Amino acid sequence: MKNQIMLITYPNSLGQNLKELNDVLTHYLRAQIGGVHILPFYPSSADRGFAPMTYQEVDSAYGTFEDIRQIAASFDVMADFMINHISKSSIYFQDFLENKEKSPYDDLFIKISEFFGKNGPSETEIGRIYKRKPKAPFQEITFTDGSKDQVWTTFDDEQIDIDIRKEATRAFVKENLTFLCKQGVKCIRADAFAYVTKKRGTSCFFVEPETWEVLEFCKTILEPYGVALLPEIHEHYSIQQKIESAGYYAYDFALPMLVLHALYSGEKRRLVHWLNIAPRNQFTTLDTHDGIGVVDVADLLTQEEIEFTQDALFAKGANVKRIYNTTTYHNLDIYQINCTYYSALGDRDDAYLAARAIQFFAPGIPQVYYVGLLAGKNDIQRLEETKNGREINRHNYTLIEIEEEVRRPVVKKLFSLMAFRNRCKAFDGVLTVEEDGPAHLIKMIWENGTEAARLTVDLNTYAIEIEADSGEGWKTIEL
Repeated sequence: MKNQIMLITYPNSLGQNLKELNDVLTHYLRAQIGGVHILPFYPSSADRGFAPMTYQEVDSAYGTFEDIRQIAASFDVMADFMINHISKSSIYFQDFLENKEKSPYDDLFIKISEFFGKNGPSETEIGRIYKRKPKAPFQEITFTDGSKDQVWTTFDDEQIDIDIRKEATRAFVKENLTFLCKQGVKCIRADAFAYVTKKRGTSCFFVEPETWEVLEFCKTILEPYGVALLPEIHEHYSIQQKIESAGYYAYDFALPMLVLHALYSGEKRRLVHWLNIAPRNQFTTLDTHDGIGVVDVADLLTQEEIEFTQDALFAKGANVKRIYNTTTYHNLDIYQINCTYYSALGDRDDAYLAARAIQFFAPGIPQVYYVGLLAGKNDIQRLEETKNGREINRHNYTLIEIEEEVRRPVVKKLFSLMAFRNRCKAFDGVLTVEEDGPAHLIKMIWENGTEAARLTVDLNTYAIEIEADSGEGWKTIEL
């Protein structure tokens, strides 16, 4: 993977389809990005692509795999593989409903009667399971013959978990990962990876050593094609450190809250501590298609500091209310806050550019979500139309809107900052983050031979200074 900024976008969010997306990438972002994570482009029955019907087709509304290969010819493409689940409406699950144990896909799914035995799980066992909704992650199903059972559904009822313990599931994973590798992708993002290992009597989340065996299984499929693996896990930062120490890319989901805390409080200590211990072989984020992660920052911030940051977000953020993160807006995910990052900083250009500068100097490959790319504000209209909390950060931009947005001063400066991050070779070197000095001043320096880059951020005023040295002395970078 190139050590350059990667865009995150839906296939129909920068333009209506993949062809228009490619036009946007080539017209506006040649210098700004080296890669693009295209969120699920498969036919899907729910969760905006994350309930895939198949991996071997592109949703016809978006285009074809030829469009994916066209983008991959110029940019590193990351594609999603939902290793934990498949669509309830897929041919696999529908055949299972029709034919039960006679279905070739019978072993693909986790039948509760088989997993826990005829007496089912005890309340203690259910209590141990790491959940994303306030009930047991099971769903009752009715077979065509009228008989009933339950199957595992960690997320939405339309997303049926698959059984990675079974050979049929291993064959399914291998077939589809191999197919995706042949479409020109450079990285597979294994969505909801930590949930895939189910073991009775455990949390059924990042179960060890089974987790490492599944990672190795996936790696052996991808390696011959030169395709990287990125397991997507939202949880304690120590898991990301384990992932990286085992030789895989990690995700920095702690950075978004830590940057907000620093900018809200004017105090650098917690952020600097994380920058010094964070994995180096990772992808960094400030914003994604979900929300701003809270669970990821546990023990990097105290509970009081987390609550301070959440309170400050609702107080200082633009048009964001607590109710958007409740059942009123179909949001039961207690682990994330729904808000664009620009609006979390009060729609302030200076604060937003300071946040992005910190991210781009942080260790790892920076990812920028498409709404963040255009310094997007909270989409209250879309939120109210859908009554879905996450839609506040999922505005779809037309080509005309994009043409207007890129003229905004904050977007122009962000694009200049991105281009600098991509062309400066210092970022292939070693990072030093100053721990001493005034509490409100963050100083970060990258050094790589004769190349160096330095960032100073005033957390009180949001003023940033970026300097670079190519062996001829320090020069200020103007945005």
